[in-house]
Amino acid sequence: MTAKRDFLTLADVPADAWPGLWRRAGELKAARARGERITPLAGKSVALIFEKASTRTRVSFEVGVFDLGGHAVVLSAQGSQIARGEPIEDTARVLSGYCHAIVLRTFGQARVATLAKWATVPVINGLTDEHHPCQVASDLFTVIERHGRIDGLRYAWIGDGNNMAASWIEAAGLFGLDLTLACPQGFTPDAALVAEARARQGALGRGTVTIVDDPRAAAAGADVVSTDVWASMGQEEEAEARRRAFAGYCVDAEVMAAADPGAIVLHCLPAHRGEEISGDVLDGPQSAAWQQAENRMHVQKALLERLVG
Repeated sequence: MTAKRDFLTLADVPADAWPGLWRRAGELKAARARGERITPLAGKSVALIFEKASTRTRVSFEVGVFDLGGHAVVLSAQGSQIARGEPIEDTARVLSGYCHAIVLRTFGQARVATLAKWATVPVINGLTDEHHPCQVASDLFTVIERHGRIDGLRYAWIGDGNNMAASWIEAAGLFGLDLTLACPQGFTPDAALVAEARARQGALGRGTVTIVDDPRAAAAGADVVSTDVWASMGQEEEAEARRRAFAGYCVDAEVMAAADPGAIVLHCLPAHRGEEISGDVLDGPQSAAWQQAENRMHVQKALLERLVG
């Protein structure tokens, strides 16, 4: 019996397996466009647990499971025994008896790690406060569609050193990417995560992770410019303070003028036009945000097929 495989961070899929997974995502995307159904999850069910609100994660997984011939069981915290204090360990064991995989969108990374420890079926991280691997895996697939490759490009992250920044840093270490992050003082990414990525890059012999406090310096010559909201879920009370701290960090036409003329702009959405990104950039020709959002479903389908199908 083979051991189950979980997907809690990007590194849970080996670096040399990602090109095949992205290739498969492209095949599944093309098949769907032709109206063809590929059903490796026929007769299988996937539990989707949402302890945080969701649009893209919920719909992309729910429709993706259906496309693969499976059945999605959606649970919100308030609509299940989780809200009444059932331990995540117990939820893991019960759902493992019903379903063939579990997706969890939650707060701390320790919570999804505990779920994975006690579950006997694959567990997928649909987002935590520390990592958002499904999103960055989809972002890199979008980069491949737009630029034809992920290597040899310059990547810029502008904004908070949050879970998205963390998964971009992990990607930089895993694939040897050149990544520059522009973050205000007090909002820089975890130093241990940066050190780990740099160590991986050293072993690969390529890639850099650089932290600056000037968005234009980060964007200079970049092929891919990414950003996210300044106040994530659970940080609403900090929104005004964060707006002040992030003044000048809007990805607007001035910032994009510093990037490569062929650069694309990524945003994991939802977006606050006029805050972290200007409306003309988000809706403009360099924006890949809508393609990026659609690609969540295709990459997650390839991931589900790998882990479950």
